[in-house]
Amino acid sequence: MKLGKEEIQKIVLGVLLFFGMVYSYFNILLGPLLAREDAFEKSIKGLGPATAIANAQIAQTKQMEAEAPKVAMIVHQVNAMIPPGSPVAWFPTRMADFFKAHGIERVTTRLNSESIDKRYTGYRKLTWGIDATRVGFVQFAGAIAALENDEPLIEITSIQIDAGREDVEMQHVLITVNNLVKQ
Repeated sequence: MKLGKEEIQKIVLGVLLFFGMVYSYFNILLGPLLAREDAFEKSIKGLGPATAIANAQIAQTKQMEAEAPKVAMIVHQVNAMIPPGSPVAWFPTRMADFFKAHGIERVTTRLNSESIDKRYTGYRKLTWGIDATRVGFVQFAGAIAALENDEPLIEITSIQIDAGREDVEMQHVLITVNNLVKQ
């Protein structure tokens, strides 16, 4: 069977169309799909560390939620320890009364500085200077020990003791304390 010119052209055209369709299928349809699939796989692999970080954050949040009632109780207790009003009004008299109860009569308290404590949101730190003249050492040591035990929101940062030559039994004491108060 001999093929004519028209039939050969039709066969060649059919083969060219077939190759064109195969080329179009792989390059126009399948190629972009495979490229997208590779991009999705890379993005999924990239989300692995982010997912691990998110899971760790979720666990930390759950732990914080579990600890929240305890922390709220501590905050309530701290707030109950802080008297109402301005600290400038109540702190000096509180210190004078405290030291009088321990036998130290002449005590002067002054505010040295004020700063916001970044560790405790909603609170600020006041630095006070407490000056006591003519104090016996044993009496003073007992008062300092009681101060740290009776006042949990007070932190003693420095103590300066000066002994005079004329009266060696009595010292001049300067105490620097930090006090936590509401903002």
